Amino acid sequence: MRGLYDRIVTSLGGTPKFHLAALATQASAALAAKVDERGRTPAVVIDESHLLDHQELDAIRMLTNYDMDSTTPFAVLLIGQPTLRKRMKHGVLAALDQRISISYQMPTMSKEETASYIKHHLTIAGRQDTLFSDDAVELIHLTSRGLPRSVNNIAWQSLIAAFTEEKGIVDESSTRSAITETHATE
Repeated sequence: MRGLYDRIVTSLGGTPKFHLAALATQASAALAAKVDERGRTPAVVIDESHLLDHQELDAIRMLTNYDMDSTTPFAVLLIGQPTLRKRMKHGVLAALDQRISISYQMPTMSKEETASYIKHHLTIAGRQDTLFSDDAVELIHLTSRGLPRSVNNIAWQSLIAAFTEEKGIVDESSTRSAITETHATE
């Protein structure tokens, strides 16, 4: 967590202290000072939070423990996969879980949303015509369970499979090949 504390202090214009305990206190104080100086609440955003271990999550809790819980001088956004929510329910992380005032879990996409999601990404890439057949999109949706990252991975592998098969459109067989290939390594 030294990197997180260091980044907070540096981002707020300070020079990070060497010892971790002093640095953690310095980071909390720097966040609190920002509220006092500008009247704005800083936000610490941590993406891929599901990759943090218990010790790192506890270090975040310590940051939120500023002034013995009488004030919270910043907001923390922990963004991660569904496994983060499960880990937060462990007894060892109860203190951090109790500090969470808002929790949101993105729902999985419906079949129609998955189709729209794929079409949107193709439009961003400059493709206006149909590139994925309806049955390929349906198979992508079923296999991915509507999880965006999984949709991306399967669609990408399906594109590669269709290309290697010299097809102009991603069909169900290309998608099935991609799924077989990607799931064989898991």
